[in-house]
Amino acid sequence: MREDANISRPTDDRVIEVEKTIFGTKDASNLPIRIYTPKETDGLAPGLVVFHGGGFVMGDLESAHPRCLRLSGDGGAIVVSVDYRLAPEHPFPAGIEDCYTALQWTANNALAIGVDPKKLAVGGVSAGGCLAAGVTLIARDQMGPPIAFQILIYPVLDDRLQTSSIHNGTELPIWNSQNCRDMWHHYLGAHRGVVSPYAAPARAKSLSRLPPAYIAIAEYDPLRDEAMHYAMRLLQSDVPVELHQYAGTVHGFDGLLPSNVSEQAGDELVAVFRRFARMYT
Repeated sequence: MREDANISRPTDDRVIEVEKTIFGTKDASNLPIRIYTPKETDGLAPGLVVFHGGGFVMGDLESAHPRCLRLSGDGGAIVVSVDYRLAPEHPFPAGIEDCYTALQWTANNALAIGVDPKKLAVGGVSAGGCLAAGVTLIARDQMGPPIAFQILIYPVLDDRLQTSSIHNGTELPIWNSQNCRDMWHHYLGAHRGVVSPYAAPARAKSLSRLPPAYIAIAEYDPLRDEAMHYAMRLLQSDVPVELHQYAGTVHGFDGLLPSNVSEQAGDELVAVFRRFARMYT
């Protein structure tokens, strides 16, 4: 294992990790990805394209590593983790262009990397959840790769910042309302006009014809209410949704020190992904 600040980097003998660079957009010709593949698979495996969190300005392949490793080792997924460009140097739409490019690459190379094209999902944490939701909107609107499932973990969704949890979240630990304001400033700029729903998915006029969703939220998170509202809108649009709130928790709780609730969240995420894979068997 590699050691970083006395914290061991997780490994799993059941999973093979391969890093490679794919061709991105004209503004980002080199897009790093990491592919996690279970050593033992029974034919083609479900695929999951993952976008890390970090408020659009931080994070990399390593920050998404523990969750990707577990979803591959315990969930049986072939996971493609994406090192998209970050704001403020690369504001919207750079990041989501990279994420959509990675989705297209995965779909186009599904059989070559062992992914069942009928079982291709996207997912992300926090800002990565925003990117995952945005990618599903783009794929729907542009008749892109068919996405069968979306995983949104305490996602960023609405730049308007008008929910009760935003207004009441000024003193929360880890992530508060001011962090949300700063994040959107870096991602969209100070003098933004019309905001694309691909940047802030809560702005989408219609959520119909989107893939089923698993949405997990934390009780003491300024982002809580926008995720709840998004889940309700999906349900009203006849999109199947599984919504889990973790009581007594804060934004990023499952990435902090190990606890009963973080273990529960990890176990439930794996179980949800396995249920998704069985739906298309």
